[in-house]
Amino acid sequence: MKYDFENISPRFGTGSQKWQEMKNNPLVTDKVIPFSVADMELKTAPEIVEGLKNFIDNNILGYAGSNKKYRQSVCNWMKKHHDWEVKADWLIETHSVVNAFFTAIKAFTKKSDGVILFTPVYYPMYKAIEINERKLVEVPLINNNSAYDIDWDLLENKASEPNTKMLILCSPHNPCGRIWTKEELTHISEICLKNDVFVVSDEIHSDLIMPSFKHTSYGTLSDEARQNCMVCTAPSKTFNLAGMQLSNIFIPNEKYRKLFQAEQATDADFSCSILSYEACRLAYDYGEDWLQQLITLINTNKQIVIDFMHEYFPQVKITELQATYLLWLDFRAFNLSFKELEKINREKACLYFDEGYIFGKAGEGFERWNLACPTKYIKSALTRLYNAYKTFAVK
Repeated sequence: MKYDFENISPRFGTGSQKWQEMKNNPLVTDKVIPFSVADMELKTAPEIVEGLKNFIDNNILGYAGSNKKYRQSVCNWMKKHHDWEVKADWLIETHSVVNAFFTAIKAFTKKSDGVILFTPVYYPMYKAIEINERKLVEVPLINNNSAYDIDWDLLENKASEPNTKMLILCSPHNPCGRIWTKEELTHISEICLKNDVFVVSDEIHSDLIMPSFKHTSYGTLSDEARQNCMVCTAPSKTFNLAGMQLSNIFIPNEKYRKLFQAEQATDADFSCSILSYEACRLAYDYGEDWLQQLITLINTNKQIVIDFMHEYFPQVKITELQATYLLWLDFRAFNLSFKELEKINREKACLYFDEGYIFGKAGEGFERWNLACPTKYIKSALTRLYNAYKTFAVK
């Protein structure tokens, strides 16, 4: 089947915040879509839609909990796509991966304990640390123009501090789209095991891997690493199901699993909705072809942006997109403040990116571009970008 990746459903008035913020701009036309928040401007796979319609026709939409078919689908997906033979009793459902690392911080650390982040990074991770009164331990990534690398000496130093108790690892990394290699992950695990630092591995983008690259799940590294981690996955990014509010969290270590569940209980944060379990099952059982065509689309959109920038704005550095549908672009050569960039993007070019500064100070001057949309909107956006920044163009 060839899927419809050419048409969208405008989301004004549906509660979509990223669409609604464009509403006040009189320059926004029906050719403008947002490229910000990480959900897709693409129709849900018909296998999921039709499956949910059938489910609704034949079931009562009452309270629900986890069920055997759903759990088996999740386990099968992890085995097939990530070569990790997980056990069903390791699996805990949460309403989102963000919920999961908020709960993990409360379950596995105390107030004032240090939590390591590789920065710039997904902004709710900062919030989870701040709101729960833990200490942010930054290990800034080394920007090598087309890729980011880990500062191993700094990581060793920060992990060895007595109050450092957790690393929240974004794997693949958001916003820079970096896949950590098996060797890098192994080194991280060795440092964390040596220093008794628990690892929360956010792998929500791990199914969105560009051609020729491979993701390694943290849970596959070693028995020791597996017992010292929590791995967070979800169908939400992979299949554009964020609104279903279900994530699949794996905690192999029974002690940590019980601590996590006890903390969940304090928030009455238990089962998800009956439709979310079914949507996840349908996605994992029948969504393979849709996903492969999606990855082809993202790769195409990525290359169009790269070719355009190379021709007109070669001073804009683009981090190699190894995973996710989020392209990380460095506009600092324009010598504009991050607020000036945002103003030009929104008021002149009608470009609604996620501005880099929301990912931390190291993101100032960057833009995160969501590529999960029909290609025609990427091309239209590039025309507007050229017109807004043509004084910086080389031709």
